Amino acid sequence: MRTRSILLVALAAGVLGVVAGLAVNGPGPLLRTELGQRAMQQAMDAVAPPPPGGLVVAKRGEPVPAITLPDLSGTPRTLPADFAGRPLLVNLWASWCGPCIEEMPELDRFAAEQGDNGIQVIGIALDDQAAVEDFLQRIPVRYPILIDAAGPRDAGVQLGNLRGVLPYTVLLSADGRLLKQRIGPFVHGELDGWAQTGD
Repeated sequence: MRTRSILLVALAAGVLGVVAGLAVNGPGPLLRTELGQRAMQQAMDAVAPPPPGGLVVAKRGEPVPAITLPDLSGTPRTLPADFAGRPLLVNLWASWCGPCIEEMPELDRFAAEQGDNGIQVIGIALDDQAAVEDFLQRIPVRYPILIDAAGPRDAGVQLGNLRGVLPYTVLLSADGRLLKQRIGPFVHGELDGWAQTGD
């Protein structure tokens, strides 16, 4: 039993080392693949603190729990219900997150190209509303933005991001199931293929 504990600690340390290396050196080609993303998600989940008691956390292939958050005008919006009928891409970000800021023009371009029948895009800012509004004055986007407070029960955790890494993106099916998860930013043109590829 002691050997098993030592091996688990060593595995966790190794995973954290890989995550730290990626944070410093940027994601390599492996993390740009679905296989790499799944491996990273599993590794991060293995070293994440458990979610608070009673909190439902989405799993791939399963329905997403109802999450109700205010939009920028204060109107409550519930996902996935308010966005049912079409696939939904949900991007979690913050105004202080450099990689989040870099990918927002790409998300805006993608959202604008979807039209009335394509994939819907929403952003959830884990941030202060005043900071978000100030940010959006400088870098506007055409898709809806919801506001949440970062913490152990935030929308990102409920959508499977137990470590709270930003940016974090999920793709939901038209009926509200979690199809894909993405840790880290999208580069130009990458989002189109990722969002169109089913599991």
